[in-house]
Amino acid sequence: MSADTPALEPRLFADDDAIIATGEAFLARTLPKAEWTHEAHLAACAWLVKGRPDIVPERDLPRLIARYNEATGGVNDDTQGYHETLTQFYIAVVRAHVAEAGESARLVDVVNALLQSPRGARSYPLRFYSRERLFSVTARRGFVQPDLRPLPLPPRA
Repeated sequence: MSADTPALEPRLFADDDAIIATGEAFLARTLPKAEWTHEAHLAACAWLVKGRPDIVPERDLPRLIARYNEATGGVNDDTQGYHETLTQFYIAVVRAHVAEAGESARLVDVVNALLQSPRGARSYPLRFYSRERLFSVTARRGFVQPDLRPLPLPPRA
């Protein structure tokens, strides 16, 4: 995206129920592929972090996303599908955002604020990673550290 190209406005969620429905459909692998957007990824992750203590995103999302991709006709290979570095990067971002918002914050408010913030942007990882490194096979298959500047959050143990 060039400097004169406006950023896409994020698709916001109407309420908690819309986020929960997205997350549940993702887990059930019934969410239409066209609805598995960047916003849906972040919303589902926030719902998991905030409301599903039985799921550990760092451990479980790789398998869940890969299975979802396959169930909707996608492929997880060296050029498409599941991407480990992006997944772990955004889990850390979502966790930090949810923690900052506080336990009593409504899910829809947390998610929509994240989507409207710089760190909810699709391009946010490129502040830390060069395109070449982030979109490498190595980064897709396993977590890699950034090459432009340190991550803003420590990795979760």
